[in-house]
Amino acid sequence: MSAAPKAAIALLVLMALVPPLAAAIGDPFLTVIATRMAVFAIAALSLDLILGYGALVSFGHAAYLGLGAYAVAVCARHGITDLVVQMAAGAGAAAVFAAVSGAISLRTRGIYFIMITLAFGQMAYFFFVSLSAYGGDDGTSLAARSTLLGRDWLENDTAFFYVVLACLALAYGGLHRLVHARFGRVLIGTRESELRMRAIGYRPFRYRLAAYVISGMICAVAGVLLANQTEYVSPAYMAWTRSGELIVMLLLGGIGTLAGAMAGALVTVGLEELLAGWSEHWRLGFGLILLAVVLWSPAGLAGLVRRLLPGDRA
Repeated sequence: MSAAPKAAIALLVLMALVPPLAAAIGDPFLTVIATRMAVFAIAALSLDLILGYGALVSFGHAAYLGLGAYAVAVCARHGITDLVVQMAAGAGAAAVFAAVSGAISLRTRGIYFIMITLAFGQMAYFFFVSLSAYGGDDGTSLAARSTLLGRDWLENDTAFFYVVLACLALAYGGLHRLVHARFGRVLIGTRESELRMRAIGYRPFRYRLAAYVISGMICAVAGVLLANQTEYVSPAYMAWTRSGELIVMLLLGGIGTLAGAMAGALVTVGLEELLAGWSEHWRLGFGLILLAVVLWSPAGLAGLVRRLLPGDRA
């Protein structure tokens, strides 16, 4: 086993130890923070598929996070509270939106792709702002967390954390296999030279669109989990600034490395909580840390791991 999967497994194991540690020191809020870390790690993994392996910089990726969150609210409003059904609904809505917006966006390149994904993201944002039935700009609260197999197990923070952690492990495992399969190799080849891939008979557009749709579906699952954790849904989940935060997570962890995407999300959320406890101007400190990482370790945390434990990038 190469270094990157070992690092990912180590992160998952360490996270699994958080609830017992929180119980031992009498601080259950640690489990809440760890849950938020895991949720955003799933979202970061989804973005890394298209940004790290497909070189597609999307500033509208948070739209899928919001679609997943609103799937919970809409389903709950109609009496559907099962988590699996809500995930399917969120992933389905994200797949449709990604297929339509991706089919248009992927015909552009560079700054034009960035701007058109931003435009689609803002379209989704303002649509839900205008949706007064679900609170409009103020959002809407959920009566309770989703059920699982007809039981309300997720009301327990520890049980909910392990469900989120299991989803994170599945997302990492699935994406790891995907990027090492033929699909992933074609996607990486397209990132390096689209002209060469066309010359040997591949159609890059199909692979990019498929990756775009898969990425959106995984991010929607993260949105379903985020809505359940906060028991609140808001258009703010799909603001373009949230997409920027996901990109920052990849910068910290290492773009194009799945383990790095996980680590970047964990570090970003952890730093937010830590620095916010010291000062209301915590974003200044966070910006300085990000600047230091970009200047002295452009490959992020994954680059540091590769120096210590050489292995595959993913």
